[in-house]
Amino acid sequence: MNVSELRDIIEWMIGGARSAPTPPQMMAECCERLLRAGLPLWRIGVFVRTLHPEIYGRHFFWRPGAEVETGTVAHNILESPEYAVSPLSIVFKQGVEVRARLDDPASKRFPIVVDLQAEGVTDYIAVPLVYTDGLVNASSWTTRQPGGFTEEQLDAIRSITVPLARYIEIVTLRRTASLLLDTYVGNRAGERIMGGQIRRGHADTMDAAIWLSDLRGFTALSDRLPAEMVVEILNLYFDCQVTAIRDHGGEVLKFMGDGLLAVFPVDEYLGDEVQVCSRVLEAARASRAGVEALQFSNGDAVERFRFGVALHLGRVLYGNIGGGNRLDFTCIGPAVNLAARLEKIAGRLGRTVVASERFAGIHDGGWSDLGEFPIAGFAKAERVYGLFDEAPVAAAG
Repeated sequence: MNVSELRDIIEWMIGGARSAPTPPQMMAECCERLLRAGLPLWRIGVFVRTLHPEIYGRHFFWRPGAEVETGTVAHNILESPEYAVSPLSIVFKQGVEVRARLDDPASKRFPIVVDLQAEGVTDYIAVPLVYTDGLVNASSWTTRQPGGFTEEQLDAIRSITVPLARYIEIVTLRRTASLLLDTYVGNRAGERIMGGQIRRGHADTMDAAIWLSDLRGFTALSDRLPAEMVVEILNLYFDCQVTAIRDHGGEVLKFMGDGLLAVFPVDEYLGDEVQVCSRVLEAARASRAGVEALQFSNGDAVERFRFGVALHLGRVLYGNIGGGNRLDFTCIGPAVNLAARLEKIAGRLGRTVVASERFAGIHDGGWSDLGEFPIAGFAKAERVYGLFDEAPVAAAG
């Protein structure tokens, strides 16, 4: 082992590994430098937990001469038979090293040893990566060196894992903040907040198509079903919309009970008014089909659902609004208010998709003139349009 080179690598990691701007690049450069320093590495893995509603963790794999492989695992990995007999499960649960020399019969208790042996691996060690708050992540190190790792080489690995854990913790905290902001306030709002737009009253104006929807009959549904079942239904119902909205360039800003507010910005990156409104209408049709197909078993009965969505195009104020140190990143303005009023009209008319005159005029999507309606809080009545391919149904409360 080149001790001087090892110290340089540790200092490089403590300094933030600035020559490697991404985690995969950092892992590749670190492993390649360790290899040059005399550490006989073969297959290296880093396993990091995440704070995400769908993803339990991320993994990174390095081999000499190959690109770093990255991937994610879902929360159900914890119930899998493979995880139960993995050395990593011991590391995560107990925070201790697990070594498996392939010439040791006791190592056969780990099925991964059979796979590694086929690659010519002679030694495997899983080492905890401990955060400052005690949270344990894991790394795995293998070699094909005859006789396995020497004690000097194992000490070198252990010395690397401390700065490695600090680096990963910092990167993970930033990534977690970004993911949580994306999950709870949306991608564009999250980027603005991470960029420093955090002061109350800090807001911008933008042109956008506005989507405001709610579930028909939600009040009666909530009254007759257990709260836990209502939450499950809402999650399934919102799934029908959120995927369609995001796939078509929109951003969900807010869930309000059974209501959903989303915007589709009109800009040079996402398209002009015609392009954006076209995508919004595609998302509305996809959501309508999803909700119509949605079924929920409730004992002997099967619940079916309907929703309504109002579409409008206008200028909104987009930014931080709130009181004290509790802020919300949202959009407001007359255009949002009008969309909310149109959604109520959609319910009275028994329509699923309605649009303002401006939205319908921008995108000729097969609209039918439903008439002119007075709008509470607005001086002028608004002409409302519905889709030709929809027939009105009895309105539900």
